[in-house]
Amino acid sequence: MSNGPVRVSAEDMALNKAFLKMMSEGKVERFIKRHSLQARLTHGITAMSCIWLCLSGLFVFVPALTQAAGPDAVLFMRMSHRVIGVVFVAVPLVSGLLAPKGVAHVFKNLFTKWDSDDKKWMKLFFPYLFMAKWIHMPDQHEVKSGQRFADGMLWFAGALMGVTGILLVVGSSWADFGMAAHGAILLLHDIGFFLIAIFAMAHMFLGSGIFQPYRGLAKLMFGNGMVSESDALYHWGHWAREEIALGENVVEKRR
Repeated sequence: MSNGPVRVSAEDMALNKAFLKMMSEGKVERFIKRHSLQARLTHGITAMSCIWLCLSGLFVFVPALTQAAGPDAVLFMRMSHRVIGVVFVAVPLVSGLLAPKGVAHVFKNLFTKWDSDDKKWMKLFFPYLFMAKWIHMPDQHEVKSGQRFADGMLWFAGALMGVTGILLVVGSSWADFGMAAHGAILLLHDIGFFLIAIFAMAHMFLGSGIFQPYRGLAKLMFGNGMVSESDALYHWGHWAREEIALGENVVEKRR
């Protein structure tokens, strides 16, 4: 039952009117903090490491490139592949140890149960790529259903490449696993590379803002980690409304 109209003090009423006036005049913008500095650094370093590993790995595993590049270039690529491989494995591990709650939050989002909006979003995604102006996508939670699948595959492929990469280094430097085991590990490493190549390209296509509805979202990971209120409501409606209601991560900026 209603207890009557909500009473607002004259001071609060004045502040509300002033805020609404500034909003209407375009002097104030609201943003939602989406990614912490640690998350952005971890993502950036891992992404750059992954790109270099893919490039240098071609010189390590493709004989034609090995022959064309020459021994000095191949030696550099091989050594850099191992060094950057350590960075690729170590940075997420160290970041996870420093922020275990953040890791738990990431995996909670990855494996959360899909609702009807999640399923509808996946069904509409491919038509949306070609008809974004005419298709209204359903509201999404903090991580879109399609992103959960893609990110899950990237986590799996990254872990596969990290583990098999370590085994390849150990097998070539300190232990002899035998030809059959070495071949199997190398095959799994190549499968990890193939999966990362596919899903990383899709990730970069959307995350970089090449696709018009995602324009400007690159700053979420390679900027200040904040998303405008309007973009948040468009891309992650359920999550945005929860954050706005809580207000903890909402930032107001004067233009």
